[in-house]
Amino acid sequence: MIAPGSLLAAHDLRKAYGPTPALDGASFSILPGEVVAIMGPSGSGKSTLLHCLAGIIRPDSGVITYRDRVLSDMSDAELSALRRTEFGFVFQFGQLVPELTCVENVALPLRLAGTRRKDAERVALEWMERLEVDGLASKRPGEVSGGQGQRVAIARSLVTSPRLIFADEPTGALDSLNGERVMELLTAMARSANTAVVLVTHETRVAAYSDREIVVRDGKSHNMERAV
Repeated sequence: MIAPGSLLAAHDLRKAYGPTPALDGASFSILPGEVVAIMGPSGSGKSTLLHCLAGIIRPDSGVITYRDRVLSDMSDAELSALRRTEFGFVFQFGQLVPELTCVENVALPLRLAGTRRKDAERVALEWMERLEVDGLASKRPGEVSGGQGQRVAIARSLVTSPRLIFADEPTGALDSLNGERVMELLTAMARSANTAVVLVTHETRVAAYSDREIVVRDGKSHNMERAV
């Protein structure tokens, strides 16, 4: 069921790759400021669901609305602008630009939106300080550890003050200690900014940082009630 007042909502999503269905009637909703974990085994459709919700791929059928706007009615240019300004992204391997310094990586979304370099890097440094990586500002991604790189990636996802962050296995390439620290910082920073988070994971210890869990099995979504 779609929750009233949802920031993002999807109903009856279906997506197939050739004869293979990736989504088969999945539905999803997230409230402003909420952290929701999408769980499921490899191949269950959870990453496809995230990519549809983010407007990266279009479902074959079903409806996705963001702040009462239907994503399928938006042009590619409008979707790109939405991902640049109101959505943030954190991926398993960070996907930082190796040729740029860490502060330039964090400032990149602002620079793409037309912000002057000096102003963009000032805001970037503020977020890096909150995420305890401001000392890495002049280093390049290849010169920092995996955990540090993910914190830089989180700073980049937050630098535009997005309403919603999509995190696809953000701790998948990290050891347990670094993974815990990354999740603590991601959820704390998102909640302090009232930013919602859609988190894809297969790890229960990572999902424990969420407010609610949705399990995807065979392309269908199932809301899980968390024990009090």
